[in-house]
Amino acid sequence: MSLTPILMPQLGESIAEATVIDILVQAGALVQAGEDIIEVETQKATMNVTAPCAGIIDHYLVQPGDSYAVGETLGLIKPSSEEIPAHEPLSQTPSTQPKPEAPTPEPTSPSSLPSDAPLRRSEARVKPTIKGLPVPAHITGAQYMSPRMKARMHELGLREADLAGVAGSGAGGRVTIQDFERFLSDLEETRLTRASSMRVAVADAMQRSWSRPLATVAQPVVLDTLLAHRSGLDPKPGPALYALRALAMALAENSATAGRLIGNQIAHPASIDIGFAVEADDGVLVPVIRGADRKPLQTMVAEYNQLVEAARHRKLPPQATGNSIATITNFGTFGLTWATPIPLPEQTLVLGLGAGRKAPYWDEGKEAFIPVLEAQLTLSFDHRVLDGGAAGRLLSRINALMSDPKHL
Repeated sequence: MSLTPILMPQLGESIAEATVIDILVQAGALVQAGEDIIEVETQKATMNVTAPCAGIIDHYLVQPGDSYAVGETLGLIKPSSEEIPAHEPLSQTPSTQPKPEAPTPEPTSPSSLPSDAPLRRSEARVKPTIKGLPVPAHITGAQYMSPRMKARMHELGLREADLAGVAGSGAGGRVTIQDFERFLSDLEETRLTRASSMRVAVADAMQRSWSRPLATVAQPVVLDTLLAHRSGLDPKPGPALYALRALAMALAENSATAGRLIGNQIAHPASIDIGFAVEADDGVLVPVIRGADRKPLQTMVAEYNQLVEAARHRKLPPQATGNSIATITNFGTFGLTWATPIPLPEQTLVLGLGAGRKAPYWDEGKEAFIPVLEAQLTLSFDHRVLDGGAAGRLLSRINALMSDPKHL
């Protein structure tokens, strides 16, 4: 009987491969079309591969822990007699079936530095996190590199930022190929751990974000009215959701403040889609609420809570991530009162909310200081798009909306 291949699907934009985590249905079992049979992991989420047709799983061609390219054959199914395969049946046996070629990685793809072997080109996948490298005070890092050294770095999947602690011995502080090889030799004697795919993804995003001039402005916001409003609602939205809704309403009034500078033009957002940061494993995921300016606060609570739970378990559906115009991050949950978050590469803005603290507030009516619960709102932005005045006005509008939450 002809066999139908189980292919690695396209799991999201720009995703070229995924790692098999678990085999959910063993070989020899009867499955239905669309049934989950393999659990896989990408940089940002875990997803399931489904059976392409009803039938009996003949065998798998994968091992948990290994990565496979989009379109690669993961296993084979004997279709049921009434099933019409969606793919051309395989005319070859598994031993002779050609293996689809994986996409050629970009030169800047992450690399792997295993702890039990020297650096090799064939292992260039995940960059390690190195801590404790001594960096002399006068050293500026790898500022100048020869084409030969750049080629060697590309072989290993390394970037200039990975050599920030390398002292150049060449003219004008130039890092020579000898300096680089010495650096690699030292790494082989260092305890190395494999960086998670999420850690690498976050590092790559922050590297690209930092290529822009970024700035931060801040204002204190009084939370007493907000908390009193929250106490009368069921279910109760968290302070971060109040901030998200206030940001969405403020941006709807002037979408240019969330626009992106493309050449000499400002690209205005087509929809007010706001993301919010959720800590998950060894990194941060950013679920997105679409059209947040059109959804009243109370109607977003259930959606927000569901997305938080899905993000913590890395089960976010593809449509719930990406293509947002700004992000909310509640760094106050870590006890932090002030921070300077970095916007994602495709965004201009990130709004931060600090931890609440009792503070004196001058009451004009009572002509006296009264105690209030106050938190710091920070707005980090791409300085090419916004200046301090525009950022300050946007933050003041967000502050005003949060201080009068009945309009949210």
